[in-house]
Amino acid sequence: MGKLSYGYRKLTAKDPDNKPACAACDITHGGLHLDETAQWKAAKAEVVRSGAVADVKQFHRDELDGEMDDGSLSRLLQTKTFVQSQGLHFPMVLAKGEGSGLRSVMSSEELATFKGDPQAFMQKLRQKLEGGGSAL
Repeated sequence: MGKLSYGYRKLTAKDPDNKPACAACDITHGGLHLDETAQWKAAKAEVVRSGAVADVKQFHRDELDGEMDDGSLSRLLQTKTFVQSQGLHFPMVLAKGEGSGLRSVMSSEELATFKGDPQAFMQKLRQKLEGGGSAL
């Protein structure tokens, strides 16, 4: 149901350049595609090749309510609690800093400024994470 809702919002958005239906989806999937774009896959692979401390994990809004059987449930619950307590709006980028604390790194408005460009997003993410903390 989430993809149908996104597709409707994407096709009917009044100001898609400044208020896209989902700026993160534009970066990772290039809009209405079901699969991640080659550019996004390459950007994620570059994080691994660079030996960065960042580890890119993508959670969809509906996954924060689901149960995962790979040990991720406590991380999902922690993330959901943080998002709600901070009054954050999807999509967003969070980082896990020293210890287990989370912090907001990019808002949905900032994600929209990349206009779907994974390389520009990753460049800005690297700049923001230089101060410590790995992407969640």
